[in-house]
Amino acid sequence: MIQQVHTKKAPTAVGPYSQAVTANGLAYLSGMLPLDIENGNIVGNTAAEQTEQIIKNIAGLLSELNLTLEDIIKTTIFLDSIESFQSVNEVYGSYFSLHKPARSCVEVSAIPKGALVEIEVIATLN
Repeated sequence: MIQQVHTKKAPTAVGPYSQAVTANGLAYLSGMLPLDIENGNIVGNTAAEQTEQIIKNIAGLLSELNLTLEDIIKTTIFLDSIESFQSVNEVYGSYFSLHKPARSCVEVSAIPKGALVEIEVIATLN
């Protein structure tokens, strides 16, 4: 059974989609932007600062499911410029030093709301 997840612990969706859905023992988090949960504005002027905000938002959404970053099994990082790879990797690595989910990282031509970074996540519910 598929269940939609909605929480005030993470930014609201900026389109016709759920913040996350759960199905078959997994949580699929939609791409997370570096948005302030109070006003929906972008937080941070650099890719590193935005990554920090995104991970905080991901942690908030996971907490709604009684999960933590340790439950993440796969991430996909979207960058507006591959030149940001190193700075994003440094912030990301500070959260995933022992537990290392599988990951993809790609450059894209644009990210919604003019963000520099977007991250989507798959986590286990077990």
